[in-house]
Amino acid sequence: MTILTPTQIKESFDRDGYVVIPSFLNPLQVAQVQSRMDEFVREVVPYLPAKHKFYEDKDRPETLKQLQDLSNHDPFFGRMFFSEQFVGVAELLLGSAVQGANLQWFNKPAKIGSPTPPHQDGYYFMLEPNEAVTMWLALDEVDEANGCVRYIPGSHRKGIRSHARTTTLGFSQGISDYADADYAAEVPIHAKPGDLLVHHSLTIHRADGNTSSDRSRRALGFVYYARHAREDFDRKAAYQKSLTRELAEAGKL
Repeated sequence: MTILTPTQIKESFDRDGYVVIPSFLNPLQVAQVQSRMDEFVREVVPYLPAKHKFYEDKDRPETLKQLQDLSNHDPFFGRMFFSEQFVGVAELLLGSAVQGANLQWFNKPAKIGSPTPPHQDGYYFMLEPNEAVTMWLALDEVDEANGCVRYIPGSHRKGIRSHARTTTLGFSQGISDYADADYAAEVPIHAKPGDLLVHHSLTIHRADGNTSSDRSRRALGFVYYARHAREDFDRKAAYQKSLTRELAEAGKL
């Protein structure tokens, strides 16, 4: 196992716009997270507001694909989200104090998990300056077959690309001019349970669907903003209101 120093982690992140930290959680910690996640899905998710949970098919609970704001709904995940273990990495990479924005759970169920369109998280965040990180903690073994994350190295230095509405629930905006050169530049990232992927809010990434016959692709997503970054709350609220209305009219909530 390769053990990266803080300097190596920072250098890789600054150069590529992402970094992979192997075995960030040990197997016992991963098992604890997964056990609590299973309890959360069973005991809490049925009572969550519709806007905090998304399904591939909302009439089939087993197709749950995304959960929002876990830290607001469960003390276990709240402690995890604000722990020095995760916050310290965010502060190292952004070079500043940070504020926790969102803790999410992602899944691509076997056979039916839909692709994630190419996008930049910063397009959704609406920050000035756009300085934030997303951490992606693998809870399953991940490769091309079940939809690994694909990054374009260095894309965080080139600004926000043009985005347009997609039909993917949970990822409503995707890069509108994604072309052959973009696909050719992608780096697929394999991960094992406990590995941590961290990317800048401007780093372009996407993922294929889950074509495997019996493997899920579960992960936790930690979003931290630089403390000095400011959200455009009015613009964000208007966007969320419009999106919620459209999803409701389409019968997806």
